[in-house]
Amino acid sequence: MAIRPSLLQRGDTIGLVTLGSPLDANIINTRVQFLRNMGFDIVFGRYVYSSDGIVAASAEQRADDLMNMFRDPSVKMILATRGGTGVQTILPYLDFEVIRQNPKIISGYSDITVLLNSLYQSSNLITFHSLMLIDFRPETPAYNFNQFFEATSTLNSPRLIQNPSNIALNGLVPGNVTGPIVGGNMTSLVNALGTPYEINTKGKILFLEETHSPTNMIFRYLTQLLMSGKFQDCIGIILGECTNCLVSYDTTYEDLINTLLVPLGKPLLINLTSGHGFYKAAIPIGANVNLNSTDNTLTVIESAVS
Repeated sequence: MAIRPSLLQRGDTIGLVTLGSPLDANIINTRVQFLRNMGFDIVFGRYVYSSDGIVAASAEQRADDLMNMFRDPSVKMILATRGGTGVQTILPYLDFEVIRQNPKIISGYSDITVLLNSLYQSSNLITFHSLMLIDFRPETPAYNFNQFFEATSTLNSPRLIQNPSNIALNGLVPGNVTGPIVGGNMTSLVNALGTPYEINTKGKILFLEETHSPTNMIFRYLTQLLMSGKFQDCIGIILGECTNCLVSYDTTYEDLINTLLVPLGKPLLINLTSGHGFYKAAIPIGANVNLNSTDNTLTVIESAVS
């Protein structure tokens, strides 16, 4: 059974880290004030405001920031400011045993995906494909906050992950399977293939979402995951949205799903609002979930926090 971090409560301390690309200081400051207004204390990693070209700081420096947050007993949750590019470069500098011994909530999506899955695989820690600092603002829909806090601040179980009422979850291949859920952003997962940190989907339910990739690129990604055995190894598939993904060669995202994934015969649920979409479900990476693509439901079997 995976390690469940302690739940988050108002008044707790959140550790802020920039693990990929830099983020404008004004954006950081306004989002931090939003969190403080919600009742949280904030501590800053040394390189939160840094900028070094494509990334905020060197891989070693960004990894040190993350490790210091895990070591700090006052920090209850670690929150990424953003994703961007370069998160996977910190992985060789992490001490996964220290992380295992100091489990904490860690949340993010986009390029943070590779970190979330690596922490589950190497530290057996449940992580959260959910909000980042950039999402803590008045314009964020209530659905996103409700999902985030229900996953990280309550012991409610089982927890049914539902889309907003006007957006349907659709089962394309009927079935009913239960197992740990892994995955997240497609680009990040494909980039990690062939490295020590590539995703393990054996006996898992694989969740994928993507943004700003034309469908000819999505074709490449899905094909690479197929040829790597990731779809063959998993027991079920959940697809989120492909937000702002342009159609190439008159072939849509849905066409690719029907051509490449439906023939696999695995339980397949599509259209989960998540990741880069306007609405963001909170997906606990490493937690046991039930995927019922006959009834079009996704249920977290037990609380992902303790």
